[in-house]
Amino acid sequence: MTVSMAQVIKLFGLLCLVVTIAAEVRVKRQDEDADPDSINVEELCKDRPGDEYFRLSTDGDCREVVRCDDAGENGVTRLAYVRCPTGLYFDVLRQTCDWKTNVKTCDLLGKPRKVLPILKTDEPICPEGKLSCGNGECIDKELFCNGKPDCKDESDENACTVELDPNRAPDCDPTQCVLPDCFCSADGTRIPGNIEPQQVPQMITITFNGAVNVDNIDLYEDIFNGQRQNPNGCQIRGTYFVSHKYTNYSAVQDLHRKGHEISVFSLTHKDDPNYWTQGTYDDWLAEMAGARLIVERFANITDGSIIGVRAPYLRVGGNKQFEMMADQFFVYDASITASLGRVPIWPYTLYFRMPHKCNGNAHNCPSRSHPVWEMVMNELDRRDDPTFDESLPGCHMVDSCSNIQSGEQFGRLLRHNFNRHYNSNRAPLGLHFHASWLKSKKEYREELIKFIEEMLGRNDVFFVTMLQVIQWMQNPTELNALRDFQEWKEKCDVKGQPYCSLPNACPLTTRELPGETLRLFTCMECPNNYPWILDPTGDGFSKK
Repeated sequence: MTVSMAQVIKLFGLLCLVVTIAAEVRVKRQDEDADPDSINVEELCKDRPGDEYFRLSTDGDCREVVRCDDAGENGVTRLAYVRCPTGLYFDVLRQTCDWKTNVKTCDLLGKPRKVLPILKTDEPICPEGKLSCGNGECIDKELFCNGKPDCKDESDENACTVELDPNRAPDCDPTQCVLPDCFCSADGTRIPGNIEPQQVPQMITITFNGAVNVDNIDLYEDIFNGQRQNPNGCQIRGTYFVSHKYTNYSAVQDLHRKGHEISVFSLTHKDDPNYWTQGTYDDWLAEMAGARLIVERFANITDGSIIGVRAPYLRVGGNKQFEMMADQFFVYDASITASLGRVPIWPYTLYFRMPHKCNGNAHNCPSRSHPVWEMVMNELDRRDDPTFDESLPGCHMVDSCSNIQSGEQFGRLLRHNFNRHYNSNRAPLGLHFHASWLKSKKEYREELIKFIEEMLGRNDVFFVTMLQVIQWMQNPTELNALRDFQEWKEKCDVKGQPYCSLPNACPLTTRELPGETLRLFTCMECPNNYPWILDPTGDGFSKK
């Protein structure tokens, strides 16, 4: 997994903060260090979450913050003081310690307090079809959470979560939501078609995020060597969420020829997570539809098969992302994670409310109704011995299971999570990777191949693409009829040669990335410029 310096620093900051809190470096009651009359703790802590850190003053050195702690004697709320280690400041917006140069919030006491609308009252305070802003002003219900403030106090845009959005998608109604176009269940665990678990194929999706190039092509050829077949006689397949920079499009073209699924992971892969969380409709359009345009053109994929999206850093873009996806005929997103639970969750459509909490993803999951499938990422249980070990948070990407340090541990992770799915509702098991992690230790690659071959020794396990999962869900078919399941027979056994043996290695520049010369490998003609966000075809900017 490629980790940016920003991620390392953030991780270090969080670790320092946790260590500082755990060691209780300076946890004091407010009367130890300040005049009790000068601090009204009850007022300070009113409506403030217990895990939110804030400053009492901006005069200090920016290292010290407090939080409200109601675990004091007799239930009295007190302030718990925390101090970042030397060299670090506390960023109140991001709620973490970071290097001094990165923290620009030393003049802020805390996160801005947002005014909330008045949505729940005993008696209606607005006429029918209208709701109350925080200041008592009444505006039309449909103006709430539409992306632009309509209340004078802007409160109509401050309660827009999956649970609070007044115009949110309705709860699942199985009488209205019917296959093949719609699938939902109250808790997300129901099997499509109500088939008995023993008759459901255990589908496993192997996905890779990032650029496809000389650094990882050998790994992909090793895993998908053309010799490993599912029980229906077809080769096993994977799904590639491709980012643009450094991608070899002749290699992508060959993966597609062999029947693997190509999806998009954005054009720029900007390393500012907030760019994705707070992205506008046009940002998502340029990033995802632009990335698809580039792949279609330079990998010569002309069959309309690029229908999936994964958000960088899994930072979902809320309703704007999904509005763009519906308009651009993207069929599915594969970025939302579901917390580790007793029973895994099946993919679902977003016509109705998502059946689990918005976990991670900066809590910007779509709240409205969208004609898009969500290929939910069930977190993996990473405990070494699930029968004895205490509970650990799950991990969504295999390489984010930071406790996995050896091939043997990786093998246990694979088999335990397979059994979790196989012995419950057989929801698809997602194994999501960055290729660099699998390549970091030879034993990881060997263990994955060993696991694949072990699974293929059974007659009810299939390694399939995201699209193939949707195809099965739209037409649920029992195991004994799967050999003739037509949707899985397409490109069943691919032979032949790559489209070109010697791709063009186009050395290109773009005004958007000054000073950089990048090579674009493609079997197609070289464009004039390196394709980028304002010029995805590489044809150049229009002259004015």
